[in-house]
Formats: sequence, C-alpha cells, structure tokens
Amino acid sequence: MLGRKRHYLVDTEGHLLAVLVERADIGDREAACWVFSHIAARWTELQKVWADQGYTGDLADWLRAEYGIDLEIVVRSTEQAGFTVRPRRWVVERTIAWQGRSRRLSKAYEHAADYSEAWCYIASIQLLLRRLRPPQQREVPYARKAA
Repeated sequence: MLGRKRHYLVDTEGHLLAVLVERADIGDREAACWVFSHIAARWTELQKVWADQGYTGDLADWLRAEYGIDLEIVVRSTEQAGFTVRPRRWVVERTIAWQGRSRRLSKAYEHAADYSEAWCYIASIQLLLRRLRPPQQREVPYARKAA
C-alpha cells in the first residue's frame, strides 16, 4: 500500500470546505488544481487563499485566471530555526489536529481514498454538531450536595 496525503481546504475558522485524499506521490499543485475545480461551483465567493510553500509556482496565476482567487504563499523566514507558528498556516494545522481526534482518521485505516475522504467529512460534521449542542454534564444520582 502506498502512502496517502490529505489536501485540506478550510475557511478562516478552520471548518472543512473540501478534502482530497491521494497517493503520496501526487504533487501539491496538481492536487490543488483538482480541489479548486471540484469546489468551484459550490464556493463561488472565495476570493483569497493562503497556502504553504508546497503550492508555489504557476498555481497562483492559474487560480487568478480561472477562478479569480488570489493565492498568498505563507513563507518561512530565512532566520527561522526550528518550529514556529506561521501566520494563517496554524488554522489548517488546527483542523488537521481536530481531524486526528477521530479514531478512523488517527491512522490510515482505510484502503480506498474515497472512504478516507468520507470519514474526513463525517468527522467535520461531528465537530460542528458538538459545537451546536455540547455534551451536557452528567449529574451523578445520589450524590451529596455541598452544604
């Protein structure tokens, strides 16, 4: 089994708009072209997208010409040593962490990419539903109340 790579498109709050699960040998720019062609009819109001350095090249020109979307690459400073939080990039990293809380997404359990994508959407829906109605505190029966 080849490795898998997930390509996420999230809004500014980190909510999942689209995901593509592909073989790990597919390039980031090629996957981005598929993601944007897939969501073009659904998310017509997109104006600006932030991405990491894996999406450099002529992708920005293609997005602007094809969909009118500005692509801004979040670059790493040359003086940076080790890990630091980069502007706008942390939103996607947080989404990936939220997705990782789902048992089915914590490891590559699924053999088919379609199934893995479906579980990404299910985990996103579950997260949104929990935000709408958080779990209630269970009251322990027969518990002594403080006097």
